[in-house]
Amino acid sequence: MSTSDRYRQLADDLRIYLKKLEAERGEVKEAVMVGKAYQGLAELQEQVGDIPRIRLEAELTPVLLRAHSNLDRARVLFEEAGAEDRAAEAWELEQKIYRLLNDL
Repeated sequence: MSTSDRYRQLADDLRIYLKKLEAERGEVKEAVMVGKAYQGLAELQEQVGDIPRIRLEAELTPVLLRAHSNLDRARVLFEEAGAEDRAAEAWELEQKIYRLLNDL
């Protein structure tokens, strides 16, 4: 799978996770943090395939790092609230971001 396909899949996974959170818990701090993570990725979701390979690392790294940071904050909030299942889902998404960063 190409880097741009993985990026798009990651953005879709975050969108699905956010929808699930909003449906279950409404507007809470955790959902806001996940929303920020998704919003950052969504801004480049359509254009990621047009970025030349040589510039992918420079273009995507800051976006992925911000998304990772926001997800990490959400995960910590989930853990503090005792929602270990949601924290585990956030952790899985963080790991996907980390693997994509490593491959860049």
